[in-house]
Amino acid sequence: MKRFFALFLVLMVLASCSEYQKALKNEDVAQKYKIGEKMYEAKKYQKALRLFEQIAPTYRGKPQAEKLFYMYGKSFYAEKEFYSAGYQFDNFVSSYPRSEKIEEAAYLGAISYSKLSPRYSLDQVDTYKAIDKLQSFIDNYPDSKYLAEANDVVKQLREKIEKKNFEIAKQYNTISDHKSALVALDIFLGEFPGTPFKEEALYYRFDSAYQLAINSIESKKEERLLAAKQAHATLIKFAPESKFRKKADEMLEQLNNDLKSFSK
Repeated sequence: MKRFFALFLVLMVLASCSEYQKALKNEDVAQKYKIGEKMYEAKKYQKALRLFEQIAPTYRGKPQAEKLFYMYGKSFYAEKEFYSAGYQFDNFVSSYPRSEKIEEAAYLGAISYSKLSPRYSLDQVDTYKAIDKLQSFIDNYPDSKYLAEANDVVKQLREKIEKKNFEIAKQYNTISDHKSALVALDIFLGEFPGTPFKEEALYYRFDSAYQLAINSIESKKEERLLAAKQAHATLIKFAPESKFRKKADEMLEQLNNDLKSFSK
């Protein structure tokens, strides 16, 4: 019985392959649609895509086109071809605004763009595009079942952009360009007041102010020492239990010692 069942499965697979190969070469677009849909339902997305690509131009404007282009976008998405998926879902949303699938298509299209977002150190053009797409989805479908997921992805993407901007600002501190670091970190904190990198940004801002002060020329030293003390106070006010607290307090002690010479 097991051997018979195995033989039956092999014959079914061979028949399916033969059917698919015939459809590829067949000029009958209706047959290509039928077999493409069959491949899609069997989750054989690459095969479905090859057939959909052949017939997509022919079906534009026809009654079957809505389902075809939905399956087309979903097949790209399933195959992780996110650029093509995003493009197809965008077209679907604009072409079929009354479709019952429009909310899902809008969501998957936006998610497709988020999948194209690179690691934080690279150019973030695709990240900004993904945020725009997801925010548009959130605005258009405030009661969507996908809302929580969409908000979570937006949060992750924004943190990636914030990390990139933070690392750029921090780099000035790393290379000991402390004047530029103070400017860059101030800009960063102004643009991203709620950033999860705020504690680190405040610490490196303090460190730059500290380095600038203790290495300052005498005519500017007192002013810079006081500015560094204020930067320390800002850090501690924001994060009293900061992971940088011990080091920052040691630096503060040095600032206070240097300031003693100006109080005499």
